[in-house]
Amino acid sequence: MTFDPTDQRVLALLQQDGRISNAEIARELAMAPSAILERIRKLESRGVITGYEARLAPRKVGLGLAAFVFVRAEESDGPSATGELLAAIPEVQEVHQVAGEDCYLVKLRARDTDDLARILNERLKSIKSVRGTRTTIVLGTLKETTRMPLAQLAAADESSP
Repeated sequence: MTFDPTDQRVLALLQQDGRISNAEIARELAMAPSAILERIRKLESRGVITGYEARLAPRKVGLGLAAFVFVRAEESDGPSATGELLAAIPEVQEVHQVAGEDCYLVKLRARDTDDLARILNERLKSIKSVRGTRTTIVLGTLKETTRMPLAQLAAADESSP
């Protein structure tokens, strides 16, 4: 998929501020708001932009503990059945299928270690296909973002014939 410089700039602005208006993007790029709206709709329809959401401060909403859980599973119902069950747990933020001894890497949020233990014992380990877990508690976070690095888009476009 290729992105022209205007698409790249639109994506950068939206990643920087998901609440930025089409009019503000249009001013920034010296374009008509209707042209910006059309570009954004195309990026959405192509699946490049998948949604808009507010980022909450975990501690402010009482979920200051982050943990990564490696999950070993026996996938008798197909390779993604366990992953779908893990993804349905409200405290789970991410589920990744991984290579190696473990099958999944799960990121979840909890109030404290007691809450984490409850989530592990009542939710994760209640999934029949889960054979074991290994948990790492986050002590501090240096970077946490959903932003994609867009510099490679320009490089990919320049190398295209």
